[in-house]
Formats: sequence, C-alpha cells, structure tokens
Amino acid sequence: MHIDPTKFRVKSDEKVELTKWPTEIQPFYKSKENYQEILGKHVKGLSTLQNLLYASNRYSLLLIFQAMDAAGKDGAIKHVMSGVNPQGCQVFSFKHPSVEELEHDFLWRSTRCLPERGRIGIFNRSYYEEVLIVRVHPEILHAQGIPEELLDEEDIWESRYRSIVNFEKHLQLNGTRIVKFFLHLSEEEQRKRFLERINTPEKNWKFVKNDLEERMHWKSYAKAYEACLSSTSTKHAPWYVVPADDKRNARLIISKIIVDTMEGLKMHYPEPTKEHREELLSFRKLLAK
Repeated sequence: MHIDPTKFRVKSDEKVELTKWPTEIQPFYKSKENYQEILGKHVKGLSTLQNLLYASNRYSLLLIFQAMDAAGKDGAIKHVMSGVNPQGCQVFSFKHPSVEELEHDFLWRSTRCLPERGRIGIFNRSYYEEVLIVRVHPEILHAQGIPEELLDEEDIWESRYRSIVNFEKHLQLNGTRIVKFFLHLSEEEQRKRFLERINTPEKNWKFVKNDLEERMHWKSYAKAYEACLSSTSTKHAPWYVVPADDKRNARLIISKIIVDTMEGLKMHYPEPTKEHREELLSFRKLLAK
C-alpha cells in the first residue's frame, strides 16, 4: 500500500480536533517480514539522502517528536534512524529546564542544539513543551521568572505560538527544514502500554509515578495539543499527526515522510572545478603506477 504523507499533515490554519484524527488505521504492511522489508527500504533511502545532505552542505534537517507518554517516540527514532551515520545526526531530549535555562527566554536552550548545515537534528520533545506541559501546569509558568505584566494567561500562549512560528520561519530562511511529528496515541492504548511496563521486569524502569499523575490530565493535554497544532502548523514547518496505536505502522509513516522531505530538497553532490578535476586525474596516474 502507498503511504500518502498529505493524509497526516495538518494544513495551515486548520482547526484541529484530535477526536477526528484516528489513532489507528489500516496497516501499510501485511506481515512482520513485510514491515521489516518496507522499513528497510526507507532506512536505506534515508542513509543515501543523509550522505547527500552532508556532502552538499547547504541544508539541515530538524525533526521534532511530541506525544503523550508511551506513544513510542524513542522506538520510532531508534528504528527509523537506524541506518543514519551517527556523525551526521544529533539527538536531544529536553527535560525540566535548568536554573541557567530558566534565566533565558523559552527558545534559548533549543537554539543552542540546532543542527549545523549538512546534519540531521532530532528533538525528542522540544520547545513545544513550553505551550504544552507549561499550559497544563501553569505553576511552571509562574516559576519561570517572567515579569508579572507579561503573565496574562489569556495572551501568553498566542504570543508564544507567534514566537515559535517566526522562529521556525527564520530557520527555514536559513536552510533548516523542519518536520514535526505528533504521535497520536489513544488513552486505552496508553493504559495497555503502562501495564506492560509494570508487568515486564526489564521495562519497569520506564514507568514512574509521574507517568500516572500526568495521565490524569489527559483531556487538558489533548486541548493543549489541539491549540498548538492548529496554531503552529505551517507550509515551511508542518505538523504530521501520526496514528500511534500501531508502532510499526507509525514508523513506516514517519520514515516515508522524512524520505519525501529530503528528496524534496534541491541537493546535489559538489561538482569539482576544472582545476580540481585535472588534479584528480594526475593523482590517478600516480596511483596507477
């Protein structure tokens, strides 16, 4: 089956209602072996495109992953990027901000981790946490040291959306292509995965009390995501809502979107100058002897 990325893309200015976006769809694979074959083709294509990205040294790619807990972000990154040269890829996970980071604007710590030209950057969670978890837990916002006159909770989220959109447009104008994935997990599937983590000893480390506490805010997070996706999906930095109840299917969708995005870049291997070509030919004669 053909994977059409446009079916998962949030259009600019689209009003997102997550209840209308499926968490599970008809799989794009027929069996485990077929899944591995399709993913292998995507991974191989991605590896080739990464080499071209590095050699051309004109663009960088930023992949952003956001989701509810247990949606499969780590697994998707691990499997989809398995064929990528580690030297050309950087992965950052953003936890609770440090004291130093809290002394700066909310985009500062992410800016320091942006990928250089020729490289792929992956944000496992990102600056979008500042309009998601911070919105669900306003006490975090009030602990950020922002001047009182700027803490109007009716205006600050729209203000941050504008800052993010402008920031991403700035990156796009400087050669960074941004693709954002929201792994759309159902509440029931999260419950099953939490139970699996508890019942499987080698997965116990993945589950902490806070996971259960955050689950109690499911509806609030859904509203925060809806507002975020509606306000920040643009032509130059689109959001893709990926059905995540089936991990394998999600990985195939994500890998296809990344490959298509990179194929859409105008990349080519550097062509040697006439002088360089003549020099190479002379080197070849020496090596042939």
